[in-house]
Amino acid sequence: MIAGYYRRFEAYKGTQFVFSDLGTYKPGAGWNVYSEIRRKLAEDYGIPQSEVRFIQEATSEKARKEMIAGMNAGKIRVLFGSTEMLGTGVNAQKRCVAIHHLDCPWRPSDLEQRDGRGIRTGNEIAKLHADNKVDVILYAVEKSLDAYKFGLLHNKQLFIRQLKTNNMGSRTIDEGAIDEKSGMNFSEYVAVLSGNTDLLDKARLEKKIATLESERQAFVRGKSSSRYKLEQITEKIEKNNDLIRRIGKDLEHFKARVEFNEDGSYRNPVKLNGLETSDPKLIGKQLNHIAETARTLDRLEPIGSLYGFELLVQSETTGKDGLDLVQNRFYVRGEGDYLYQYNYGNIASDPRLAAMNFIHALATIEPTLEKFRKKNEELEKDIPVLREVVESSWRKEPELTALKADLTEIDRRIQQSLKPIEESEGKEAEEDNDVCRERHDTAEELPKEDNTAARIPSRLRQIADASGGRIVIAGVGSPPENGPAKKGIKM
Repeated sequence: MIAGYYRRFEAYKGTQFVFSDLGTYKPGAGWNVYSEIRRKLAEDYGIPQSEVRFIQEATSEKARKEMIAGMNAGKIRVLFGSTEMLGTGVNAQKRCVAIHHLDCPWRPSDLEQRDGRGIRTGNEIAKLHADNKVDVILYAVEKSLDAYKFGLLHNKQLFIRQLKTNNMGSRTIDEGAIDEKSGMNFSEYVAVLSGNTDLLDKARLEKKIATLESERQAFVRGKSSSRYKLEQITEKIEKNNDLIRRIGKDLEHFKARVEFNEDGSYRNPVKLNGLETSDPKLIGKQLNHIAETARTLDRLEPIGSLYGFELLVQSETTGKDGLDLVQNRFYVRGEGDYLYQYNYGNIASDPRLAAMNFIHALATIEPTLEKFRKKNEELEKDIPVLREVVESSWRKEPELTALKADLTEIDRRIQQSLKPIEESEGKEAEEDNDVCRERHDTAEELPKEDNTAARIPSRLRQIADASGGRIVIAGVGSPPENGPAKKGIKM
């Protein structure tokens, strides 16, 4: 192929790139693929070795530029190199007419980079004398790992293009077990090399089954997670519904009992235990005194009432630097047994503001009720989706069942094909023994030279006949007429 393009475009000094990442040229390293091809081109086709060069020969940037200039000038007609050294940064496309891939790279981008050395703007010879085309030749061996590797490359390129064009046909891609890191598993190795399609089909089926089983496990995990979330949401909704009922009851009581000032604000008839006054300033001072001195040991203790709601104080103790710090918080509790608070339960230091703490806490009843209603609305939005997942079944179960049935059938065929010859010859040996007994009675009528052939099992004769003369089966002679019969030799 290389010599053919050399002769075809000799008048135009057409050049060629030859890529191979295997058997690259190394000075003083002995035999390599590059040197062998150059030798054959020179000896068999008369191509001067000076016109066939290796990019690895350029040991400096200056030598590299001179080699590229020689390609563009047509002084170098064939340039060998690897993807790493010749695939990028080489602008020697001016006379390129052909690109040869002696091996297949692992990544589609590497193949595109190789082709880009000649298929690019500035290729004058291809534009003027080759119909504006550069021939790309990929070399592979039939019934070898090359077919598998090129198939893998195709799958990668297809997947990459789907990603770039936002046109995904599926959510996953199976590149097979063979890659540049982990190699290939033994089942695929044997399948490809043996040419047994059943073995290759078995390897592929096993991978598909493993993928589907992994998907099924993910589906089961997702279903279990959705069931757990559904149970949690249901419990939260039930709990919130109970709170909505209790808070709603408190709201009804508050609206039925509350009194208003002339300006429309709530009146604040706070009553504190042990304090017979309605003066807000005195009430505030008493609340500040309680805030400083109360020690309830985390219990809720009543200190008064407002509109039938109970006023409470609770001491919260925290430790810091070896000291116990006490923080008193104030709450309002109604018949719904829900604690309402204002300013996080803290009492203002100003007496008048402190006296207004509880009426402000009662004003939070309606917003609190609305808050829990909105929470339930948000939670209920997720219920249909989660319920659909929980009640759904895995749609690929029939496909997995069918693949397992196919795998069982392939395993049966493989076991039959790999069955030892001894097992298949068991019945034939018995038949041969019967034939031998029948022929023993008429042995005197047969010529002596036929006795050896008569003792060869039919199975072995069939193998020898089918071998085209490559397999020859010989006898070891007849036993003495009066001597004991010797056991046959198993070959």
